[in-house]
Amino acid sequence: MYIFKIILPLLSAFMSFAVSNDLTLTIVYDNNPYNEELETRWGFSCLVQGLEKTILFDVGGEGSVLLKNMEKLEIDPKTIDLIVLSHIHYDHIGGLSAILEKNPFVTVYMPNSFPKSVKEEVKGAGAELVEVHGSKEICTDAYSTGELGIWIKEQSLIIETAKGLVIITGCAHPGVVNIIRHAKKLLKSDVYLVLGGFHLCWMNAWQIKSIINGVRKERVKKVAPCHCSGNLARKLFGKSYGENLVLSGVGKRIRIKDAF
Repeated sequence: MYIFKIILPLLSAFMSFAVSNDLTLTIVYDNNPYNEELETRWGFSCLVQGLEKTILFDVGGEGSVLLKNMEKLEIDPKTIDLIVLSHIHYDHIGGLSAILEKNPFVTVYMPNSFPKSVKEEVKGAGAELVEVHGSKEICTDAYSTGELGIWIKEQSLIIETAKGLVIITGCAHPGVVNIIRHAKKLLKSDVYLVLGGFHLCWMNAWQIKSIINGVRKERVKKVAPCHCSGNLARKLFGKSYGENLVLSGVGKRIRIKDAF
């Protein structure tokens, strides 16, 4: 009985240490520098850890660069359960074959509008393919917005946390404000963080400020613009959001404590 009284608290402490309620987002591919040991290339990829499934959102443009960065970040491709592809542009899907070669046992979520050739590549590698049209649950606490937009169909990833929604965008071709509104309507919750490409690098200051105002009206707490957001947009978001701007680039890790 005495030994049991000693072991039980130790076991409880170990279990509380081993089971984390934190959400970790790691940018493994981006054209903006952050970790100087990693390579920058035009494109985007973000690893999501802490859910019941490990998700790789987009796969960058060059598979060799993606795998090198993952190796330096000590990320094993075999630990990835799900791949979510935002849209058809090469800088978001170019690394797909490299990842599938390392881990053919993943499930790939791609917009229904993707060409047959990409779908056949996934099936040919032995991976499971899920075609996404409308919004849907991907795993517990993770959802696809479904295909949004008119000309360029794109899905974004929504993660439901205790602090609010976390939205990850590829390029936000449908409009970052539209994506935010869609996510809020879908899950009836405020937005804690929006991370990814906001597709603002071709806009002037007046246009960018108008979009920032739209984001603020939606009461988004934190923003982490990267990829195609552009330096001017990152600067203007910084002026508007202050300490709630999360400076991001390849190698950036964002840890949201007690997310679940």
